[in-house]
Amino acid sequence: MSAQNPLILGILELDEGLSPDGPALAPREGSLLHPATFNRPVITEMVEGASADVIIRGDASLEGACVAAAERLVARGAGVIAADCGFFIRHQQAISSAVDVPVVTSSLLLIPALLRQLAPLKKLAVLTADARHCSEEVLGIPNSADRKRVVVGGIEGGVYVRNALARPFVRTDVDQIEREVGDCIAQLRADHHDIAMILFECTGFPTVTNALRSKTGLPIYDITDLCRLTLAAATSRA
Repeated sequence: MSAQNPLILGILELDEGLSPDGPALAPREGSLLHPATFNRPVITEMVEGASADVIIRGDASLEGACVAAAERLVARGAGVIAADCGFFIRHQQAISSAVDVPVVTSSLLLIPALLRQLAPLKKLAVLTADARHCSEEVLGIPNSADRKRVVVGGIEGGVYVRNALARPFVRTDVDQIEREVGDCIAQLRADHHDIAMILFECTGFPTVTNALRSKTGLPIYDITDLCRLTLAAATSRA
């Protein structure tokens, strides 16, 4: 990769109902869109109709809009495509089949590799915005023995999810996100003493990843880790 032609990360964005004429929200440190997260160009395309509630609960009819947005990103020069909600994983196969660049729609793609990092009797905790919709299809763990080693917790019903589902989107304070996610982790660890690693599904959680790594003393992975891995392995498009 040359300095003159850096690899571009393209991100499929939710339709958050924000006015195009309104003030833009500055990206938060640690987030997918913050310039220091990857130190390379990041471009976005909104997936029409993909509001947070629709993506979380799942809607097969959005597949075409997801593919179209991915194709626009590639046309603009994206060499890797990610998404700003982990539930876009439902459209992973359709998107990756439609474009000729690596596609990483969700941190949940890491589950098989993370399980193999752990001792056989240890568990992986998946923290999601809404555990009610983190179905077997979304988790994608066909092996029953592996599935028993994954526990899922969500912060549905909290301030963060309520704000994320609002139209237009309402930004939640970082301290509130850390508190809600931290409480969920604490409850999961109380119920499952063999948790040895955590995976954040939600793309809003990377803003608190470092703080919660320090508090829990556990390895925590999120979508930015998967993006860094993919960006490091991919090559710039001519």
